[in-house]
Amino acid sequence: MKFVHTLALICTIASPCNAFTMIPNNKIIAKTVESVQQSKYSTTQLAALLSMDLEKPLGIILEEVEENTAQGVKVEELSDAGSAYSSPFRDQLVGLKVAEVMGTDVTAMAFDDVMDCIINAPSPVNISFEVEDDGEDEDDAAGVVTFEVGTAIQIKVIQEGNPDKIIDAKVGDNLRKTLLDNKVELYRGLKKKLGNCGGGGQCTFCAVDLVEDESEGWQARMDYENQKIPKFPTARLACVNNIQGPATIRVQ
Repeated sequence: MKFVHTLALICTIASPCNAFTMIPNNKIIAKTVESVQQSKYSTTQLAALLSMDLEKPLGIILEEVEENTAQGVKVEELSDAGSAYSSPFRDQLVGLKVAEVMGTDVTAMAFDDVMDCIINAPSPVNISFEVEDDGEDEDDAAGVVTFEVGTAIQIKVIQEGNPDKIIDAKVGDNLRKTLLDNKVELYRGLKKKLGNCGGGGQCTFCAVDLVEDESEGWQARMDYENQKIPKFPTARLACVNNIQGPATIRVQ
């Protein structure tokens, strides 16, 4: 009997805020969200993990990867009532295998065990999905410098009215979370403090300017950012970017 479960039904804490980031696999070089969106998912080479912080209800319907075997679960479909449906990656999620829940590897777990991990997790739930790629990344072939996930780097933060700050971070860490954890005032002013989307990629209040000639390993920003902040070509939405290498950024 094949198990299928709707997370929209079992996760009952509702909130509109969610964050979406991509964490590349630590065995290969970092790739950005746009690489994920362009992948054809036609081979078994694991290119990256698509990591999302989603408020409950998630609205994700899961099924076993292989019936009656402990081989993890994959996304069967999404409910438009859940937070996953409102993410920029909803068109990519169906068919992806769940890799981690709150940092726990669930790829070899039975269906019920994976469900227990999700049900018992706090909201928002950090959940990662395996993303596959069918060939060599174009930037790799062109000799662009890249850094393995977990590589220790530094981020220089420039903000008017404050002394420059050097932050120790790692490739693969979410940029927004890193800045907030290091007491960077990402949301200045009452409008941003009260009106920010909590990392959902919607408000654009977490946009920072990437100083490209002082940054290394960062790929071109994704189409989603081009659409949200077209007037600022060097800006990045901190909530949807994982750190790809050492960088200098300007914060408003």
